[in-house]
Amino acid sequence: MVTANLGFEEKLWSMADKLRGSMDASEYKNVVLGLLFLKYVSDAFEEKYEELKQDAWADPEDKDEYLAENIFWVPQEARWSFIKDNAKKPEIGQIIDAAMIAIEKENESLRGVLPKAYSRPELDKTRLGETIDLFSFKVGDKESRSKDVLGRVYEYFLSKFASAEGKGGGEFYTPHSVVRLLVEMIEPYKGRVYDPCCGSGGMFVQSERFVEEHQGRLGDIAVYGQEFNPTTWKLAKMNMAIRGIDANLGDRNADTFHNDLHRGLKADYILANPPFNISDWGGDKLRDDMRWQYGVPPVGNANYAWIQHIVSKLAPTGTAGFVLANGSMSTSTSAEAEIRKNLIEEDLVECIVTLPGQLFYSTQIPVCLWFLTKNKAKNGKRERREEILFIDARKMGSMVDRTHKELSDEDVKKIADIYHSWRGTDDMPYEDIAGFCKAATLDEVRYHEYILTPGRYVGLEEAEEDDEPFEEKMDRITAELSEQLIKSKQLEDEIREALRGIGYEI
Repeated sequence: MVTANLGFEEKLWSMADKLRGSMDASEYKNVVLGLLFLKYVSDAFEEKYEELKQDAWADPEDKDEYLAENIFWVPQEARWSFIKDNAKKPEIGQIIDAAMIAIEKENESLRGVLPKAYSRPELDKTRLGETIDLFSFKVGDKESRSKDVLGRVYEYFLSKFASAEGKGGGEFYTPHSVVRLLVEMIEPYKGRVYDPCCGSGGMFVQSERFVEEHQGRLGDIAVYGQEFNPTTWKLAKMNMAIRGIDANLGDRNADTFHNDLHRGLKADYILANPPFNISDWGGDKLRDDMRWQYGVPPVGNANYAWIQHIVSKLAPTGTAGFVLANGSMSTSTSAEAEIRKNLIEEDLVECIVTLPGQLFYSTQIPVCLWFLTKNKAKNGKRERREEILFIDARKMGSMVDRTHKELSDEDVKKIADIYHSWRGTDDMPYEDIAGFCKAATLDEVRYHEYILTPGRYVGLEEAEEDDEPFEEKMDRITAELSEQLIKSKQLEDEIREALRGIGYEI
């Protein structure tokens, strides 16, 4: 299991600080992320290069040897060893720009994606050289790739840069264990996978891993995504290219609400972590949008706009799983409450999971998972119409450092197994577990005024069964109390004696 702390976060931040100078956070973010990518592709290339050097029958300068394993061909002048050797030269900016151009030229999937602004005068070249020296750790070798270091580093960067830029917690990388839980529950074996706010592409990476782990064929899923932030969109393009995932992320970054790049798409699986509680989403310009089938979302909060956009993209038997702030389950503003009621009455809401706190790097907002489906009757073997599964997982997870919690493999399996047994996609019988999960009828949800907070439904955790006879229990408790009273009297006498010894009388 990958832990939240990879061991070099502070080193990364000191590196970013070195480069900051007079640049604002958004500028030096791009510079640092570009170097990170260059190090990533070079690590992967140089590791393979050394392997091929040991093989008498292989040619380490044969481009096809690398492409066969989804490793980018890195020309001599773009390899990290060359860049590090030249880090102290005044022309290091031009050297890095030339390296980026060379990599794009050799790798079609990266055309127009890599940053090329390292030679600009306002970028301090001495600091740039010192930053290169700080990249002494591996980020792109096999071990790092298996841990998704690129994504994890990006998670850390977003939290720090968002703070430096004065932004709220609305834009961040989704923690690995949360993505894994979404994927394990939805099980995207075959069909179209869509993420309307794909960030660095973590949902796609985990979906591909899921298919591989279950002996499926990667060609059986097609990936579609969209991302508004231009830097993040480029990173997603890099991330997909590095992993050899053929993803349609559009030909540019774009706002999903105002410029949907996948208009005709109907997805079999939707996985998303939309930015929470966004108020400046331009809702005033979309009052008559066709996506608002269940009610017009409020201008001041995009949560229910995201939900309805996701519903509009579902295929007739499609399933969506996404992260939202906990407030989405119970908000009482008239517009949102009406939309939630309509979604429930249309029998679209399948499952709600509340998660523990401290899972995210850059926000302390409590979060939950929503699962929606267009046709409950056709998903699984059991009839689950007019029923919603509630799972309260707030007590799960364990601390991996002083401030971050993570769901373990066992936690993920426990939650996913409950969902699958309720859905009927496995052979395990489903049972409610007090304090953890409850299959509630639509009538129960109506009784609770369409509030979807699992704590309202799952009840209290059952106490462990007590088989001690009543008389024996009372004798034991009486003996324990008597013992405590005797100890208290002894302590009181000792205190009195000690006070007398120093001249006090009580």
